[in-house]
Amino acid sequence: MGWIWALLGIPVVTGLIAWRIKNLNVCERFQVIGALLMLLVGLALAFHVLTGSPITGAGGFIYVDSLSAFNLSLIVLVGFAASLYSVGYMRHELNEGVIVERQFRRYYLWFHLFLATMLAVSVVDNLGLLWVGIELTTLVSALLVAFYRKGTALEAAWKYLIMGSVGIAFALLGIIFIYLSGIDVFGDDLRALNWTALNQVADRLNSEWILIAFIFVLVGFGTKAGLAPMHFWLPDAHSQAPSPVSAVLSGVLLNTALYGILRVFIIANTALHGQAADLLILFGLLSIAMTVPFVLVQHDLKRMLAYSSVEHMGIITLGVGMGGAIGLYGALLHMFNHAMAKSLLFFTAGNINQKYHSKNIGRISGIVKALPVTGTVFLIAAFAITGAPPFNVFISEFTIMKAGFKEGHIGITVSFLLLIVMIFAGMIYYTIKMSFGEPPAKLKKKEIDRWSTAALFLPLTVVIVFGVYVPPFVSDAIHQVSQVLQGVH
Repeated sequence: MGWIWALLGIPVVTGLIAWRIKNLNVCERFQVIGALLMLLVGLALAFHVLTGSPITGAGGFIYVDSLSAFNLSLIVLVGFAASLYSVGYMRHELNEGVIVERQFRRYYLWFHLFLATMLAVSVVDNLGLLWVGIELTTLVSALLVAFYRKGTALEAAWKYLIMGSVGIAFALLGIIFIYLSGIDVFGDDLRALNWTALNQVADRLNSEWILIAFIFVLVGFGTKAGLAPMHFWLPDAHSQAPSPVSAVLSGVLLNTALYGILRVFIIANTALHGQAADLLILFGLLSIAMTVPFVLVQHDLKRMLAYSSVEHMGIITLGVGMGGAIGLYGALLHMFNHAMAKSLLFFTAGNINQKYHSKNIGRISGIVKALPVTGTVFLIAAFAITGAPPFNVFISEFTIMKAGFKEGHIGITVSFLLLIVMIFAGMIYYTIKMSFGEPPAKLKKKEIDRWSTAALFLPLTVVIVFGVYVPPFVSDAIHQVSQVLQGVH
């Protein structure tokens, strides 16, 4: 239990102390040390769970199994990379007069509190507390979306709060219906909303209430996860937030909301004898399909990456819905691969935005010449996120397609393949257009801050290595998590 309290406390303490440090150099280095400590503790906790058994405590309110450990690992990995990237990014914003010192320190407060809320979601057993945690992620991340306090940023944050709150309200109704489904089983037992207790008796729950509950949870948490057609907040929020925040929003916040769906899905799929999977397939394929027109006619770099996140949340959901050992493995591997590749893309987009002072695709050209390192990494990340071999996303997408054919979802799998080919064509067209040619004459051909460049190499290494080799310990961990999704006690 001590590891869990340490993991939750580190980002809170880091954010509060960084906020009060007057020396800005000390502030930014302190928050990197805090993020590194969070990374080490998080990975140690995940290793302990994956090589041992689930952790329970706090009177049944805390529960960390392999699914929790998997999500914790994603949060601390992307969180540390974004913390490192934030040093150069926020220093540039301060030097350019985009923000003032007070905003600089406040950024690190909200950034680390944001990480803490996502970590909290991943360690609670009670579904009511899980709902509270996801609501907290909305409130804290909205402050980061509105960070620049411009009209467009404030509008995006307001839209995010409204849609997020509506979604969360639907999810709350779903959790109430889960409670109703178990009244005959639990009576007045305080464990009636504990996931572990519900999972043990899933086949005895009222199937009609469970079906209604899962639909509400899927729509509610699906709004936060960026699933279509509830995804319209996402492009605005991602495009207006600081780029390191966009990386965390896309790389792990969406996964954390999806984590909430998966927790309920495990119960619902048992209670409904597999019918819950059909709903995931429907929402997954719809999310991929709705991405296509927005990517093909896009003019804003960060909005294009945001719509790509809608696509990939759909792919993960589709993979889980297709099921089977292969489908679940592919979906979980895709959660990891997307988190790494998309955070890398948002880091490069941040460098490009700061160099060109624009997110407009039509005004960006010659990135490879103007920013040799960033431009090259941007090309690699763009090909990776669109599923081109030999990069990591190709492996997980191919695994999901293989599962689709094996499980008999021929038409769905063919549709999936056609849709991602169209998205590939659109994104690569814009990527090539921005990457090559001549940069604007007045643009200095020099890399952004070394911190912003160095931070690219952590996710870049994963994007390249996992395209040709998935380490056995990672593969074994994903197989463990897939067993949890199959309802294996």
